[in-house]
Formats: sequence, structure tokens, C-alpha cells
Amino acid sequence: MENIIIALIFLAAIAYLVRLVWNNFNPKNTAGCSKGCGSCAAFDADKIMAQMENNKSI
Repeated sequence: MENIIIALIFLAAIAYLVRLVWNNFNPKNTAGCSKGCGSCAAFDADKIMAQMENNKSI
């Protein structure tokens, strides 16, 4: 019984690692960084510069 539980935990860990590698190299995730949180793709330099210019005039 213990061997079955250990095997299931091991297989779950392998599946998790395979999923991480798959998401890292998946072509639809190349717009941002490999973290997958979406913060890198949300970077807009023009918007930040416009906000900085607006703050200078205040």
C-alpha cells in the first residue's frame, strides 16, 4: 500500500514538472516572460512616459 502511495506522489511530481516545462516552451506563451503571470506583457512604455509627463506638469 505504501508503495502505491509513493508511486502516485512520484507520478504527480513528474506530471507537474512536465507541465511546467510544457508551459515554458509553449508558443502561445512567448509574448511575456516565462513566469506566466502576465505582468511582463502588460508593460507599456508609452503609457508610462505619458503618466510621467502628466505628473511633471502638476
